[in-house]
Amino acid sequence: MALLLLLSGCANSAGTKNSSAETNEKADAQPKQGGELTYALATSPDSLDPHRSGLAVAGRVFRTIFDNLVIQAEDGSIQPWLATEWTVSEDGKSYIFQLREDVKFHDGTPFNAEAVKFSFDRIIDPKTKSGNALSLLRPYVSSEVLEEYTIKINLATPSAAFLSNLSQNQLGIVSPTAVEKYGDQFGKNPVGTGPFKFVNWTENADIQVEKNSDYNWGPSNVENKGKPYLDKISFKIVPEEATRIGSVQSGQVLAAETVPPQNIASLKNDPKTQLLTVNTIGLPYTLFFNQRKEPWNNVKARQAVQLAIDVDSIVKTLYLGTYERSWSPLTPGIVGYDKSLEGSVKVDIDKANKILDELGYEKGSDGIRVKDGKQLTLNYVDGSPNREKRNDIAVIVQQQLKRIGIKVEINITKDVASVIYTNADYDLYGNSQVNSDPNALRAIYHTRTPEEEAVFKGLPGGSDTELDQLLEQGTSELDQAKREEIYKKAQQKIIKDAWIIPIYVFPYTVAASKTVNRITFDALGYPLFNDVSID
Repeated sequence: MALLLLLSGCANSAGTKNSSAETNEKADAQPKQGGELTYALATSPDSLDPHRSGLAVAGRVFRTIFDNLVIQAEDGSIQPWLATEWTVSEDGKSYIFQLREDVKFHDGTPFNAEAVKFSFDRIIDPKTKSGNALSLLRPYVSSEVLEEYTIKINLATPSAAFLSNLSQNQLGIVSPTAVEKYGDQFGKNPVGTGPFKFVNWTENADIQVEKNSDYNWGPSNVENKGKPYLDKISFKIVPEEATRIGSVQSGQVLAAETVPPQNIASLKNDPKTQLLTVNTIGLPYTLFFNQRKEPWNNVKARQAVQLAIDVDSIVKTLYLGTYERSWSPLTPGIVGYDKSLEGSVKVDIDKANKILDELGYEKGSDGIRVKDGKQLTLNYVDGSPNREKRNDIAVIVQQQLKRIGIKVEINITKDVASVIYTNADYDLYGNSQVNSDPNALRAIYHTRTPEEEAVFKGLPGGSDTELDQLLEQGTSELDQAKREEIYKKAQQKIIKDAWIIPIYVFPYTVAASKTVNRITFDALGYPLFNDVSID
């Protein structure tokens, strides 16, 4: 899964600053030209088409290939990028953007208003099968090309999150020529206007990009607005944690993402290695109940599980104090985050057992509850590889729920897309999103139409009229104080009705050789390579 964004000027930038004092220790030195950065990824992207992929790992590569109309700065403000300026209508339903006139796609196609219209119309076309990009672009209706470098964008309703959503990497502008040439294979042949050009993708091995020597329109969140210092970046796919981190320490790669908690201390003390950390914001890693299935469409059954899962124990055991426990559908740092939810759910095994007794589930001789001759079984689905020890969470939940008589069957799959989003064949499934606007909740928790479900079965499959109304109000409310209160009510309802079990806030970590200079991060925690040089 992946993403949605923030109301201009309201991000908590403190969460996205590099925590390493060594990050820019050579910032005053003249950057060295040339060289190849090898950067190990924890998982493989499913596609390099920003309008189709929802994976955060794909977003790390998108930032090298594609540019956006605007950029969200560290202070949360929205600043120019491919668009130089814009105006908003009084009713908030239309935007007119003036575009740069000196930009070309990697294939030579001119960047202009037609290209922007093509990209956005492509996202809303059902044939594209956009998921997260479509959620980000809503309530987009249409675009009008006013002049070659002037475009008018029309919305169905005002959206407090629209401008910041436009800065998301999944709304990157794609080459119309390349999309028409490659069709469904564009995700294996991506063409944008970014600082690097796509070269090659060897499945489950590496993705290579090279310097775009014509680049001269970098955004405000990088120092180097021109062509990159690096000649190439090779993104290595290395799912195994020990191999990934060991590769940095041995010099086989220069940087690697997602450092395991057990390696944090040793890397901090390694004289050859620097540890970079940035707190991501958005939707924390969360366990979602599939409310399409019994008994999880019953709030009481969900509340019993909520009371029985000891999240504190899970986070402390697996992450050794390096991850923060989450309490809400949102992470700290987002507009409207409800701090009052912290500490609001406490483990209560007796109460959980009582609820299941009242629902008519009786414990059998093996301790598993039975009703109408059928065992109370929970199908816990998780993906492979074991990213961030998520498979281990499943095992601990299995042990904890056995205490109240629920049999947990763990199913690990490499085909999450089919199992979860096509067939909805799960009872409990965990995921997270990187976002900076509470409007992200709407894509997850608002009632889905039958047409939407036919294309993409979203999490968690529930429906609540009151929650729908709150999420709709949150999208269009422009008064900041009122908007925050709306989202606090929404968070409280989601937790009260046990739609989810929030687990942890994900810190994005990178281990890098000290020969690598100036890896920085955007407002959402994605790495930026415009300023990177290698000694």
